[in-house]
Formats: sequence, structure tokens, C-alpha cells
Amino acid sequence: MEARSPVFEEFDPASDCDCPGCAHWQRVLPHSTAGRHPAATRALILAAAASTTVAVGHTAPALAAPHTLDRPAVPAGDEPSTPQGGKAPLHGPGGAPAKPAGTVKAPATTRAEIIRRAKNWVAAKVPYSMSRYWSDGYRQDCSGFVSMAWSLPGNEWTGSLDQYGVRISREELQPGDILLFHNPADPQKGSHVVIFGGWTDYTLTYYTAYEEAPPHARRQATPYAYWNHSDRYVAYRYKGLTSAGSSGKKPDTGQPEGERPGGGKPDTAKPEGPTRPTPYPGPAHFGPGANNKHVTQLGRLLVERGAGRYYTTGPGPRWSDADRRATQAFQLAQGWRGQDADGLPGPSTWALLAAGKGKDIPAGATGARPPEQPSSHGVPGYPGRALFRPGADNQFITQLGEQLVKRGFGKHYKTGPGSRWSEADRRAVEAFQRSQGWRGGAADGYPGPETWRRLFS
Repeated sequence: MEARSPVFEEFDPASDCDCPGCAHWQRVLPHSTAGRHPAATRALILAAAASTTVAVGHTAPALAAPHTLDRPAVPAGDEPSTPQGGKAPLHGPGGAPAKPAGTVKAPATTRAEIIRRAKNWVAAKVPYSMSRYWSDGYRQDCSGFVSMAWSLPGNEWTGSLDQYGVRISREELQPGDILLFHNPADPQKGSHVVIFGGWTDYTLTYYTAYEEAPPHARRQATPYAYWNHSDRYVAYRYKGLTSAGSSGKKPDTGQPEGERPGGGKPDTAKPEGPTRPTPYPGPAHFGPGANNKHVTQLGRLLVERGAGRYYTTGPGPRWSDADRRATQAFQLAQGWRGQDADGLPGPSTWALLAAGKGKDIPAGATGARPPEQPSSHGVPGYPGRALFRPGADNQFITQLGEQLVKRGFGKHYKTGPGSRWSEADRRAVEAFQRSQGWRGGAADGYPGPETWRRLFS
């Protein structure tokens, strides 16, 4: 029998695998029950292939098995580029031009109408495309989205939208305004535009953005000015903006929405800020696993009281560690300690927030993490592999991502890091694992106990 290459692959004992064999080298607690070591599986496949070759009496090349674990497919990226079409007329049925592009004019509209049209596309999940047109005649890319929301006579692009607006400062931003970045050197690289929907936190560092981006129109909390090229985004206000409820369409005054210092109460779009909560709904509505409107109300009230720094995205209806830490910070600001500052809102916490009473959260205050930390495989803080996979959404993913950024492995993050597992998380973990000298299945992008130990050591 002729000599053959080995049908196994050697793994560094200090790798991140948590199978029984590697557990011996890691000296940790009971091994994962995820299944057979991937190297062993590949060995069986290659050995079987070699045996088949001998049986048929001729030599065939060994089959190359994939060097990754069997995981569900994940997107190629979190924040795809948004190429766009040029200026074009509105399109009718079948994609035929409905009318030629006219001269520059800004049809009258209100902030409420702009946001309403944007929400219609978001609700319909209009697919992103730089060549297709939605039923209303507008192109399904970022600039077509703004052209639609502003009710422009044609499909504009990032190089022409500015002529329909006037430049404003960050402090003047209100729902219906836009944040625009046009790259004249290479319009297909980086150019993008989003609709401003209102600030989401007290520090005015995150806002609600309406945009058309792959895979479809969306609404999400976004850092000011945007994830990428934030220093190159410019704020614009639509020239044709009017105020509803007055005779003859009163021009927009540019005053901030809602009650703000130096501002009035315009009767246009309803601000997306906090609203007064209902009476205390009970403890069952808060805590791990809770997902309801009361969590959102709690978060917004906490942001008003100085808790904006705890929320990177949101506040939202799903209870998160950010809600717990923000609540605890408010409780500590009242001088409460022990069980009275456990991070879960009781009747007293809710009453103070609802009435706007009590002390605000001081600058620099932090809510302590829970005293009980997970400890899987003998590694303090490591919660186990099951919490890091496609579809997972938890506080440990945020903790992982933030630590990766601190250690210099944050280049893959364009929309976070956040609590929902993404391809950016996997690629960042893989980069860290490779920096440790690991290869193959030991650098699969999913954090095991050894990855966690080294990352947080």
C-alpha cells in the first residue's frame, strides 16, 4: 500500500475547543455537549475517502473538508454599502418613466407627512435596489427613499438632494430633516442619506434614523451622525417644509420639537420622545425575558433623568442589562442601597420617574453589574457557548463586543457592538483568536472558554 498523508489535524492544546480531549489540557470543568470534535469528524470523513480509494484500486485526491464548525448561515456583513442610481424621473407601471424630471421645486409638506411616508416604506419592508422602483414611482435606494419622503417630483441622488434643503446645525435637527454624505470623488463609495426621526437619548448622541439600506427599508437607533464617515455627514432641512393647522400653509420656523430650552410647541410631527407612563404595571413587566411597552416607557423616562449613556441602542421593549443598570443608577442617586437598588423598578422607583421627582443620575455614575457572575468551564464570567450564535440576543454579546473593541479588534463593527449576535461579532472574535496563533476550527469566530479567559484577562 502506498504512503498517504495523515488523515488528522493537530490542534494546539491551548486552543479554544471545549471537547473532552481539549478539556484535559485546559483543566476546566465538564465539557461541552455540543457534539463531536470537528477534527475527529473530518478524520472519519478523510479516512473513509482513503478506504474507498484502496477498494476501487486507484488513487484519488483526498477530499478537502471545510475547516469550520457546522453553523447556520449568517449574513456576509452588517452594514452593506449602499450604491445608488443617478437622477431619474418617477416611474410608472412596468418601470416606464411616468414623466420627465422637471425643474427644481420643493412641493409643500409637513414633518408629520415626511415621517408618515418614511414609516410606510419601513412597514412594507421595501427591498433595497438601485435599479428597481416601488409602486409609488420612487427608486428603492437611499436617495430614492428621501425623494419619496420629501415628495419630490423625481428621483434625486446624494449629489443633488442638497438643492432641496438648507443647511442646519446639529442642535436644530428635528424629525423630517436629513443627514447627507456625498462623496464627490467616488459617489459609489460611502455616499448615503438618512432621515432624522428624533433623538433617542438624553445626551443627544443617538437618534432614530429612517433609511433605505440592504436588505430593506428600516428604522433603528443610530449614533450621530452615522456609523461610517460620521464627520462628513451634513444636516439639511427641506425647503418646502410647512406647519400644519394654519391658514395658507405657514412656513416652518425651525424651532425644536417639543418643550426644549428656547423652543416652542409646533403643531407638526409628534416628537418621538418619552411619554408619561401608565400607573405602575407591576414587577412582572420588568426583568429578564420581559418584552412590553412598559420597558420602553421606563427606558425613556430614565434617559430623561440622565441614563442615556447606558443605552447604545434603544430604549426598546425588550428588557436588557442597559435597563437594569440605568434603573440601578437612578435608585443609587436617591441614596438607596441593597435590595432597594437592585436595578428592578418597584412602585417607588416608578412613582418618582412618572412624576419627574427625585434626584437625577449624576454625571459619571455607573450601575454595578450583578454580583453573581456566570462561570462556565471554570472561567469566571463566561456564560457558555449557547449564548453566542446566530439569533442570540443578550447582554453577554454586548459585553463581548465592547471588550473586543477595547482590545483593538473593533474594525468589523459598523453598527454596534450590540446585544444581537452578528457577523461582525463573529469576525471580530475570529480576528482575536488568530492573533493568539490559533487556526482552523480553533479560530471559528465563536468564543469558547479559552477565548473568553484571554480576552478578559
